[in-house]
Amino acid sequence: MSENQKSVIDYVELPAPDMSAYGAMRVFYFGVFGWEYREWGPDYSDTHDSGIASGITAGTDHNSRHPLPVVHVKNVEEAKTAVLKAGGVITRDIFEFPGGKRFHFTDPGGNELAVWSEG
Repeated sequence: MSENQKSVIDYVELPAPDMSAYGAMRVFYFGVFGWEYREWGPDYSDTHDSGIASGITAGTDHNSRHPLPVVHVKNVEEAKTAVLKAGGVITRDIFEFPGGKRFHFTDPGGNELAVWSEG
């Protein structure tokens, strides 16, 4: 990968086990750190106040069991091919969301990450 193609972790998603915890987490992070959240649906919100942008999700269709680092790339399909070629395992195939496209994978150590790109 050339220097101008480097990708960065630009988002961390925090899972909530249910809607009660989802609301409590938003209140907690606002009270402790002053982070203000924008809602993207009934079970997902994000903030750009946290340094690296972060989100809270109670959505069962894409909820991880642990904090989920999300890597921004220029081309999500090419990144998926590279993940598979390097020995990663796709845990959620490419899907669309309001900001673009994304997929989830595990690395050889079993860590789950997501990869996203616009449109």
